[in-house]
Amino acid sequence: MDKPVYRRVLIKISGEALAGEKKTGFDFDFVTRVCRTVKSCVEQGVQVGIVIGGGNYWRGVKDGAGKVERVSADRMGMLATAMNCLAVCDVFKQIGAKARVMTAVDIQGVGERYDTRKSIECLEDGQIVLFACGTGSPFFSTDTAAVLRALEIGADAILLAKNIDGVYDDDPRKNPDAKKFDAISYDEVLARHLAVMDTTATSLAMDNRIPVEVFALAEPDNILRVLRGEKIGTSVS
Repeated sequence: MDKPVYRRVLIKISGEALAGEKKTGFDFDFVTRVCRTVKSCVEQGVQVGIVIGGGNYWRGVKDGAGKVERVSADRMGMLATAMNCLAVCDVFKQIGAKARVMTAVDIQGVGERYDTRKSIECLEDGQIVLFACGTGSPFFSTDTAAVLRALEIGADAILLAKNIDGVYDDDPRKNPDAKKFDAISYDEVLARHLAVMDTTATSLAMDNRIPVEVFALAEPDNILRVLRGEKIGTSVS
């Protein structure tokens, strides 16, 4: 491919995207396609960290249905992200990529405790680092974890791989006339309450001036296209 425009990126992948049409668990054919694409990025010299959501197993308070207290619900979500990272890490290893899991909370046997300096060393060694368990604290989403880890590792950009192909002024699944933005500012995202990331994550990204590229993961090669600098989704800055 053309020379990548980013040297180091943090890819945020929704848990639901990994489930495919099954909506829960994993579509391993699709997961393998995603992993092969990320492996190609690394082979082109791009350093890749990954944060995966847990929505294919647990959606926090929403799935708690008023029966599970918020802190417990969020911790269950952290465990869901750890399950996803373990599965994806093993797929990476099966296709010959170097990958490891780092966790924001201590879970013996699941992954090593997250350490910023060690994670950067791993990235520079060509390893794909999967950051599990969000920020390690309740009340913070994996969106916020993705921005936090991106800033900590000095990523050039956040690649937000979603089930939708960009940022719209309304939900395109409900409104066929919804307008897609090619580019939009953080200020406008916050002012219009657009569903890019949660407000904490958006504010953190804005304050630290890290760009976010939002695109659809349905076609995994979109990751490569974004790294080439193609404008296929929405750029937020």
